[in-house]
Amino acid sequence: MRRPEMVERVFREREEPWDILIVGGGATGVGVAVDAASRGYDVLLVEANDFGKGTSSRSTKLVHGGVRYLQQGNVALVMEALKERGILLRNAPHLVRDLGFVVPNYDWWEAPFYGIGMKVYDLLATRYGFTRSRLLSSQEVKERIPTVAEKGLRGGVLYYDGQFDDARLLINLVQTAASQGATLLNYTPCIGLELDDDGFVDGAVIQDLESGREHTARAHTVVNATGAFTDQVIQMAEPDAEPMIAASQGIHLVLDRSFLPGETAIMVPRTSDGRVMFAIPWHGHTVVGTTDTPLEEVTLEPRAMEHEVEFILETAGQYLHRAPRREDVLSVFAGIRPLVKATDAASTASLSRDHTIHIGASGLLSIFGGKWTTYRNMAEDCVDQAATMGFLDERPCITKTLNIHGYHKHTERFGDLGFYGSDAPAVNDLMSSDPELALRLHEDLPIYGAQVIWAVRSEMARTVDDVLARRTRALQLNARAAIEMAPAVADLMARELDRAPEWARAQVENFQALARGYLLE
Repeated sequence: MRRPEMVERVFREREEPWDILIVGGGATGVGVAVDAASRGYDVLLVEANDFGKGTSSRSTKLVHGGVRYLQQGNVALVMEALKERGILLRNAPHLVRDLGFVVPNYDWWEAPFYGIGMKVYDLLATRYGFTRSRLLSSQEVKERIPTVAEKGLRGGVLYYDGQFDDARLLINLVQTAASQGATLLNYTPCIGLELDDDGFVDGAVIQDLESGREHTARAHTVVNATGAFTDQVIQMAEPDAEPMIAASQGIHLVLDRSFLPGETAIMVPRTSDGRVMFAIPWHGHTVVGTTDTPLEEVTLEPRAMEHEVEFILETAGQYLHRAPRREDVLSVFAGIRPLVKATDAASTASLSRDHTIHIGASGLLSIFGGKWTTYRNMAEDCVDQAATMGFLDERPCITKTLNIHGYHKHTERFGDLGFYGSDAPAVNDLMSSDPELALRLHEDLPIYGAQVIWAVRSEMARTVDDVLARRTRALQLNARAAIEMAPAVADLMARELDRAPEWARAQVENFQALARGYLLE
């Protein structure tokens, strides 16, 4: 998966239109690319920035049915998500695992109430279920979560859900789509949509940001999968179109492992803002979140608001015997949910998480809403519609049983490189070939020089941000460490990409400015 080769495929002379052109390289768009390419369609995907730069790398890191949606009575969404959770665990075992969650009980009614709720959750999973839920004594809760607040603790409910690395899964999905024949380009924005003589969308004008070249790509069907930016793309073809997205922001705080030293997560089923809150062990750290704050406008790098930070710190302090403080936060990251707009909704927490497929008057097919867990099902629905819209041959979806790139069932043998799955031996070979590449780039994170080289050569990383935020997870795990690693990463990338020293200096400056937004002042 090399970008220059992808660029050549797109910009060379081409007589036939693409079957499906996808705008947007997040979970939804890349999922559509995997599905369409694996059916044998000729697929082009373009992303304005890096794959997963937006929402898809900023999730709570859970593959789950959604306990909150069960509370809301949305049984159909929960059943769909639980089924997809099981499929994803089967197809990407190197990145998805089952994780135990404890709901601590401090009132007499919580054990029977949540215990019954989790039994229903188990039943809805049918044959895709994980380990069954059960009640815990207060002593069992303390054994699983040594740092839980003990005052008034009566016991708890243990249930199981899925955990994953969102950005790594996305990169592996890009690789899967490429292996199925799709052409995918990052840093290639759609700067305009093309209409035929009847006013229907039949292509897009795209620009390669690295070379500045523009190109008109024709297609039988154009899919808008740009998440929070969906309305902007629709308005390229239909300037008077009504907005369809109600954006909501969620933030997460990252703490060190001492706040949650075991392998069990905490789930708080109802907080003061009506959301579920999680404290989760992830990559040797503790991730706590999330919030639900309506937004008037969307940006590529959303920032945590002060009241969101205070809310999470306060809520986490109620369930941990050592309340986290601002100085304990290693990184804070925010993501935007592209929810389906509803004028009568009181808050974004009440808006539907179901996905929507919208076909405009121009024939532009837009898909939005949904959640990471259901990306595969969303893609299947979208490609079915896209094939009909483009008068393409009808072909069955095969992604229920399609292994995702990196598939490996025993990644524990690869140690720190386990999340690469079947690619881990190749990364290890890079470390063996050059002692410099086997060195850690920072004492606080298990990230090595070889991973930088691998990201450039095999994962289309083009910037320091690509490497430290998404190919590795340094920025989300420890922003200060990522800032300190940036010069070494830039130097390695400059050598690999044959860039001048000025490029490396600019990369460091740009990344460090961005990364300071992940720190609490």
